[in-house]
Amino acid sequence: MMTPTPEGEITTRDAVILPIMAPRLQADAHPDGYIELALWGSGRLGKLRFSKLAGPYIYGPNRIIAKAGGIFVAQSQPVLLIRNARVEGIFPARRGAWWHEASKDNSRAKRIKRDDRHIVVTGWGVMIVEAGNGDIHIAVGASESEAEAALGLAGDAIVAESANYGARCDLAPKADPVMRSMVMQGAHAALSSIRLDENGVFAGLAAGQAYSAPARTYYRDGYWTMQLLLRLAPETVRDQIRLLAKGIQPDGEAPSGVIVTGPAQSQSWQNFVLDCRLHPEKYHGKAVPEHHNRPQDWWSDHFDSPLFFILFLSDYADATGDTAEALQYWPLVTAIVKRYLAFAGPGSVLPLKPRHDRDWADNVYREGLVSYNLGLFVGALDAVAKLGAKHDPALAQKARETAQSARAEIEDRLFVPSRNGYADFITPDGFVEDHLVLDSLTLSRYGAISSSRAMGLLKAMEGALEARNNHEQPYGDWGVLCAYPPFKRARDVRSKTAFPFRYHNGSDWPYWDGVYAEERIRHGLGGARYALVRWWEACLAHGWAGAVEYFSPPYGRGSLLQGWSAMPAAVVLKYGLEAANAENA
Repeated sequence: MMTPTPEGEITTRDAVILPIMAPRLQADAHPDGYIELALWGSGRLGKLRFSKLAGPYIYGPNRIIAKAGGIFVAQSQPVLLIRNARVEGIFPARRGAWWHEASKDNSRAKRIKRDDRHIVVTGWGVMIVEAGNGDIHIAVGASESEAEAALGLAGDAIVAESANYGARCDLAPKADPVMRSMVMQGAHAALSSIRLDENGVFAGLAAGQAYSAPARTYYRDGYWTMQLLLRLAPETVRDQIRLLAKGIQPDGEAPSGVIVTGPAQSQSWQNFVLDCRLHPEKYHGKAVPEHHNRPQDWWSDHFDSPLFFILFLSDYADATGDTAEALQYWPLVTAIVKRYLAFAGPGSVLPLKPRHDRDWADNVYREGLVSYNLGLFVGALDAVAKLGAKHDPALAQKARETAQSARAEIEDRLFVPSRNGYADFITPDGFVEDHLVLDSLTLSRYGAISSSRAMGLLKAMEGALEARNNHEQPYGDWGVLCAYPPFKRARDVRSKTAFPFRYHNGSDWPYWDGVYAEERIRHGLGGARYALVRWWEACLAHGWAGAVEYFSPPYGRGSLLQGWSAMPAAVVLKYGLEAANAENA
């Protein structure tokens, strides 16, 4: 449906959704006549209908160029321009999110018309639409003054900012069209995740469009997103560390993410959380915040989050030489290490995960020894040993010795010879989920297993998880499966993952594709290109104009413009086009 151009943009005769994210504004724009608008920290603001823009279309980051006119998004202000169109209707949102119960005072939007300007004021945000000379300007803000200021940006300036932003995302100009467009969209996913509050202050890395109500920023999503940002905007990584530090508890526990809403949305969210707890019968069958234990927590006590915080500190220090953040938050590091050492069973150093669904595979009740978490654990220990060598030699030595013991235990207890891989998880009662999972690549990435075993694991994944080589799965050559065979036990999975080839049970997740591709490159195996671009070729074929969260043939896609789906682009920029395109060794 969509074709990449030599310039890295995408052409199509059919109108498809353009996902939009800028520092404040976000939207879904459809060139045949409507756009839905939201604001970081406030939620949905409303929808605008406009006269159709005729195709063919050229899609780029936050931009559509139509046959005549187009849609262009500014970067410096929360405003966008629809050129060569007329307004056909403005529809204020009745609430900022599905859970938002607007009060009687602000449930009805206040509408003001001044000449060609339409102002829509809700209790949680403002949308201003101004039409004239064939152009439509749409500005949003937490207040009328923020939106008014954004309207001061002229149409030609918006177009210029949009073009400059696209050029900033074009980081592989010598690549072929598929690779170049993938890198451009990956850079866009990472850069557009950088969000600001109404005062222009950093307000977290958004996981994607679907995470603005309540606005929150994640440990794991942020970690994979920042792999590219370490190259493009290292100061943002520093600011993200400081924000995530606020979510670490004195005992080393951390939530999945930290809530960073604006004042109006924050109060509404807390009201909803309280109502859920007082009246659970009202929300039967809906996603409710039963695990949000503190006002700033998004899903408290995630098993992998504290480990990612340490890895954040380590990767940032390695990339910038700045160890000040690690030293500042060393008490948190110490608490995290103590916490995981306490999770170990008798005669072991390996932390046992409780039976819950609180790590990245949040539809799976993994319990006991979980390869994914153990790889992160060893990586965090190595980071502590390195960062604390001079500052805290006693803890550094303890981390070094524990990591050494952990490697030996992982090899002894988790290796599965029949698959030439490692168990997904082993429960305390001895059950082994032994299928191959891409997330066990944390063992390779953080050196928890030997290089020879890592190469064997990668070759096993090549045969079982690359769809082009797996002739048992029924959907042909479509991407890289995150798991195969499907989970053995129905009681270990829930929701979307209960279905084979869906979500954590075998979908293609581009961020894991990037990890897989990088490990192939690091171990000299070649063959990385398939993982780097096959998912993007699927996006192009389906008309998904943005870095998709996940997808599989029978079940479609997750959300668009997902920050951590920048990982494949990060790998290309880190290792170069020759390595990215090399054939199998």
